[in-house]
Amino acid sequence: MIKVAKFGGSSMADALHFRMVRSIVKDDPGRVCVVVSACGKRNKQDNKITDLLYLIQAHRQYGVSYDEIFNTIRERYKDIAAELRLKFDLDAEFDAILEKLKGDIDVDYLVSRGEYLTARLMAEYLRYAFVDAADTVFFNYDGKVNMEKTTAALSEAARKYGRFVLPGFYGTLPNGRIRLFSRGGSDITGAIAANALDADCYENWTDVSGILMADPRVVDNPRPIKRITYEELRELSFMGASVLHEEAVLPVKEKGIPLNIRNTIRPEDKGTLILNSIDEEPEGDHLLTGIAGRKGFTVMTLYKKQITTDTLIVRRTLEILEACHVEVQHITLGVDSFNVVMPTAQVSDRIYDIVSEIRSTLSPDDVKIQDNIALIASVGRRMVSVPGSSARLFGALGANNINIRMIAQGSEEISIIVGVENRDFERTIRTLYEGFMDKEEGNA
Repeated sequence: MIKVAKFGGSSMADALHFRMVRSIVKDDPGRVCVVVSACGKRNKQDNKITDLLYLIQAHRQYGVSYDEIFNTIRERYKDIAAELRLKFDLDAEFDAILEKLKGDIDVDYLVSRGEYLTARLMAEYLRYAFVDAADTVFFNYDGKVNMEKTTAALSEAARKYGRFVLPGFYGTLPNGRIRLFSRGGSDITGAIAANALDADCYENWTDVSGILMADPRVVDNPRPIKRITYEELRELSFMGASVLHEEAVLPVKEKGIPLNIRNTIRPEDKGTLILNSIDEEPEGDHLLTGIAGRKGFTVMTLYKKQITTDTLIVRRTLEILEACHVEVQHITLGVDSFNVVMPTAQVSDRIYDIVSEIRSTLSPDDVKIQDNIALIASVGRRMVSVPGSSARLFGALGANNINIRMIAQGSEEISIIVGVENRDFERTIRTLYEGFMDKEEGNA
């Protein structure tokens, strides 16, 4: 079995975490490709190496000395190397970076050194080959990854070295310049490597034991999600759940490679397994996979008799919103009206202009606006096949006197979205979670 194991910044924070990572990697001979982020925070008062490198660039732009920041980064890596008794020549690397800083250094190159140096140390510590992302991950000029060229290079590295460490977060443009992914880009590198190597599993090691069923800031000790489909993950992510960057999912999803989110501190935890499909539901799997939501939406309702027989008003309304660069989150269509849900931040300063244009060009019977709306999605692949799922959801909200302002259901029927007032946001999430969990616990 071939596994690509990506370790985030929190997993690379110091020598202690390096030891944990080595223990994990050596525990499974299938972990042939290890992707690492730059060293993260050691504690709440600490700084991520990536943030410090960006800070150096900011100091350069404003002509402020960056010597103290640079030395902090240097000493941090030297402390790790000294504690692990590594021989990699960090002084030579930092002297070279310092020399480049005196000239016209490219910010992407500078920031990429966090992943580069972390990977160099980890490669020596694991006794794996070091493979530079600059030589194996290739961008086109439009910023998209050249998967054909990248796959060939990574496949060759695997054939040549067998086991290797790859720095995340960056690659190169056709002209040879370093190019960064967006923040969280090491997740993307790991997924690309898994795709290129046709891995049997992509492991994403972080500081949590998988994805939780609800936001722990809202629900006390929410249960972890054991298994979830990529479609469910996308629904939760769209509604605000803190999960993987979408670009980090697509390379493995398209090849049907399972993605396993694991905890470096608790490697015995199985974490969350993300799959293309789940045919068999183990005993004890919950009807509800997860709950997520966001505040701050505006709902615009347009009234027009027999709107379903002449949908021109719907199309023209969407064109007007598009011209104003407003993202439409949801649309619900009735016989004589339809709702459009939009982020309040995008329309708050021009909503009356938008309504005025709609009235003057489309002549609706009426237009109403509701602000301070929160959207909450209850996501679960089993809901479509279990009778009474919707009744349980709405029954729980009704029993707790939560007023539903709108309802929408995803086209795949794996999610039910309700709109409530912002002030009822946390209470709605807790009600849904407790309503489903309590009944399922009682039936267990």
